Amino acid sequence: MTEPERAVALRANRDFRLLWLSGLFAVIGTQMTALALPLLVLRETGSAVQAGAIGTVSIASLLVTMLPGGVVADRVERRRLMRLCDLGSLTVVTALVVAVWNGHAPLALVLLVAAAGAVITSLYGPAAFGLMRAVVPKDQMGTATARLQARTATARLVGPLVGGALFGVHPVLPFLAEAVGLALSTLCVALVRTRSRPAARPGRAFSRRELTAGLAFLWQLPYLRTVLLVFGLGMNFGFGAMSFTALSVFSDSGRSGVGGGLVVACTSAGALAGALLAPRLRPERRTALLVPATCWLCVATAGALAVTRVPLVAGMLVMACMFLSTVASIGFLSTLLVVTPDDRVGRVQSSAGFLSSLVQPFGPLAGGALLGALGPAGAFTAIGTVLAVSAAVVTFAPSARAVPPHEAPVVDAEDAEDAEAKERPGRPDAPPAAAGDVPGSGRADPAAAAPPH
Repeated sequence: MTEPERAVALRANRDFRLLWLSGLFAVIGTQMTALALPLLVLRETGSAVQAGAIGTVSIASLLVTMLPGGVVADRVERRRLMRLCDLGSLTVVTALVVAVWNGHAPLALVLLVAAAGAVITSLYGPAAFGLMRAVVPKDQMGTATARLQARTATARLVGPLVGGALFGVHPVLPFLAEAVGLALSTLCVALVRTRSRPAARPGRAFSRRELTAGLAFLWQLPYLRTVLLVFGLGMNFGFGAMSFTALSVFSDSGRSGVGGGLVVACTSAGALAGALLAPRLRPERRTALLVPATCWLCVATAGALAVTRVPLVAGMLVMACMFLSTVASIGFLSTLLVVTPDDRVGRVQSSAGFLSSLVQPFGPLAGGALLGALGPAGAFTAIGTVLAVSAAVVTFAPSARAVPPHEAPVVDAEDAEDAEAKERPGRPDAPPAAAGDVPGSGRADPAAAAPPH
């Protein structure tokens, strides 16, 4: 892609539009079946434990394969990898469609579909981010990231509703709709013209050095390290605990779905509004301000939830937190994509997603434990204390204000070591990328990689 082609407005960028549409088709299908899969198991077995096993298998498979997935995305042509992932997803979903249509879907098949989807996501996400950076110029990365976030937020609002409605008509329909969406997603990716092939690297693909290269890069830059550990780990944990506690309190411990449903709806609305308005706010230029502002707003919200029992007030407070968190996440993610070297985009993205996902399952568990031990006011106060510690770190730590410049990717220790090795006698240079390939980064759901949510 030539420089004039890269300079076109994002709305006129053909390849970006195709990537956006591809993700929309795939994510809406995924959101539909995220609800339909446990419903299917409940319908088949009547066991809530077996239905809950789907989420456990999916999360475990995702965490185990995230780092290897980043390595693969940095070793092969990324558009081709995305097409193979779409075809793999289509194959497993089609198998499930056939089983449900025939009247019986064994639990083993359902768990296999959940595990396969997680593994494919681990490969697809880093490859998609790698391709997007080849498609989108650096000065438009913030806007592109915001549009991907808006796409994901919309799918999360619409997908479960449509999936539930289709399941009520016939259990096979949500899975059939996902298969159609995956076929359309595969077609969109196939029509993308841009290629993104990382330079060939010597050595074993799954060595410890390769698997930890993304983590090493994140640790090397104080800003990325601090934001991911505090905003990604601490805030994800605290916000997850606060959201679950609010859901439980305002649904009257499960006896009424109105208040809890309002909180969930407001949370989704906040994420969508943040993604839609982020391009106007240019969060990539204000990340050092947005991150601590988000943290302190969450602290204030936890304090307010400790005293209010009005669901509408709680929903509006959580919506404001999610709005600001989404904008800050977009700013951080666009910075991460721009400063990462092209041959490490997959591993850095998967490492960031891995760190951000580690504590997510434990937030609701901690919120429930605190609620049972301390009651609503005590639980929200304890959660607010954890959030306040995170807020203080990102406010006063010098590293949290040292945002890397967007002008050029950072050269880290591994790049310097490789460059030095190439200059030694008897060591051949690594072959260049194939003709026509452009270094860059691409598509996947930023929600999966963005730290705070």
